[in-house]
Amino acid sequence: MSLIDNPMYKLQRLQAFGCFLLFSSLFSLLPTSTTFALTDAEAAYIVRRQLKTLPPNDELPPEVEYEVKVSLTFSNQRLKKAYIGLQALKKAIYSDPMNKTGDWVGSNVCNYTGVFCSEALDDKSLTVVSGVDLNHADIAAHFPAEMGYMTDLALIHINSNRFCGIVPKTMSRLKLMYEFDISNNRFVGPFPEVALSWPTIRFLDLRYNNFEGSIPPELFEKNLDALFLNNNRFKSTIPKAIGKSTVSVVTFANNKFEGCIPHSIGKMSNLNEIIFMNNNLVGCFPEEVGMLTNVTIFDASSNAFTGSLPESLTGMKSIESLDLSHNKLTGTVPENVCKLPKLSNFTFSRNYFQNEPNACQVPSKKDIVFDDTYNCLPGRPKQRSTKECQPVISQLVDCSKDKCAGGGGRSPHKPKHKPKPNPEPQPPKQPHPPTPVHHHPPPSPPKESPKTPIKQEGKEEVSPLERSRPPAPPIHPPPVSSPPPVHSPPPPVKPPTAPVYSPPPPVHSPPPPVKSPQQRPTEGIHLPPNLGFQYSSPPPPMFPGY
Repeated sequence: MSLIDNPMYKLQRLQAFGCFLLFSSLFSLLPTSTTFALTDAEAAYIVRRQLKTLPPNDELPPEVEYEVKVSLTFSNQRLKKAYIGLQALKKAIYSDPMNKTGDWVGSNVCNYTGVFCSEALDDKSLTVVSGVDLNHADIAAHFPAEMGYMTDLALIHINSNRFCGIVPKTMSRLKLMYEFDISNNRFVGPFPEVALSWPTIRFLDLRYNNFEGSIPPELFEKNLDALFLNNNRFKSTIPKAIGKSTVSVVTFANNKFEGCIPHSIGKMSNLNEIIFMNNNLVGCFPEEVGMLTNVTIFDASSNAFTGSLPESLTGMKSIESLDLSHNKLTGTVPENVCKLPKLSNFTFSRNYFQNEPNACQVPSKKDIVFDDTYNCLPGRPKQRSTKECQPVISQLVDCSKDKCAGGGGRSPHKPKHKPKPNPEPQPPKQPHPPTPVHHHPPPSPPKESPKTPIKQEGKEEVSPLERSRPPAPPIHPPPVSSPPPVHSPPPPVKPPTAPVYSPPPPVHSPPPPVKSPQQRPTEGIHLPPNLGFQYSSPPPPMFPGY
């Protein structure tokens, strides 16, 4: 069978060609003065180059197909394979404005810029290529299939570049992969399932790309410490397997996740930070949320949650920042939530709460901020009008009957598809007036969100959140602005006023979130030296269309 006729090849052509279609729509809107953006022709050229190199059946061609100059010598065969992979990557580069790969010449691959070597795990007498770090290089390229030859790689960092196309399945050979950061690029297609084949993966960052479809449940059975999925096009329910996850940080923000928060969330014993912001999640909060005793940041803002808050939230003894704004929550704000010992910011604005205890109005400490604006609270400033409140509070949701909260009722997911009963003869009666559908206002302009910086070996580390909040005084200086919520990719057209830095994972262990538990040992994983303990992860898009 020829390469062109192979079904897998055709599927990969369709996935990668989606990148070109995306570019066509993006760059037709860009001003001609923008110098960093690829033209339609350039983007199509990069995609065609990847399509031509994708092997049939995801198998790498024999090494004999690659010509290596006789004058080049290598101390071992693994360095020779790394040379083949790195040269293929260099060949796949269309634009390298900073000339980061200009010195990728010759057999001494350990001296290449952004390439790091270490002892082989199985033979300390061998030197191998264990890491590639090309962060913030503005490189336009694609992953070649030959990346699969670099089987000693434990780290790939290419965030904030212009990589396009798909993640080739040949990279499933990288069994030592530990940190994989391809965020803030232009990758397309479904979730890159090659990540599921990496037994030692601990840090996975896919932010700010155009991945789509569902999240495989097996992802949450991996021994991950940090998982970043935000700002893509994922659309599915959140798998129940999330309860098996070992992550300390996970972000689902700015996608199209729908349905309930799984009850299994209460089993996430390692969890410190979780972000559901700006999705299509619905229903009541499950009681199991209160079992997240180690969580410091919980953000479920800008969804469609309904009903009253469970009293079990008082079990979140470590919570520092709790954001439930921009939902359809009703009832009374639990008093004991406002009295949680480490709470510094509780934002529940733009809901439909009718009652609020005094403890939630007058903070017990000076450094606590409560935001109760735009609810239905009598006597409080900046509240919704009676006209806005009445349609919602007249039809309160009973969470004891709500499936998302564990009741016996039907899930509120996709209510449009409820079957209509067959019409039966009935005596004429006065019809009820139609209930107006309330659309809560869009999130207010981006607000500086509270961050709790920590120090590690003399360097400051920033929490991995990139968040939007309604007006409220900032808690911790220095503030870091984040882009407004993205309801569907592409990323925002207007550039942010200041770069946003997400979690820097250390080299020798996964990225510690705010007040994370004691770091786990890397268990023999040798990561590249010389990278230090601070690693800058992607800012939001830096210019229009990027």
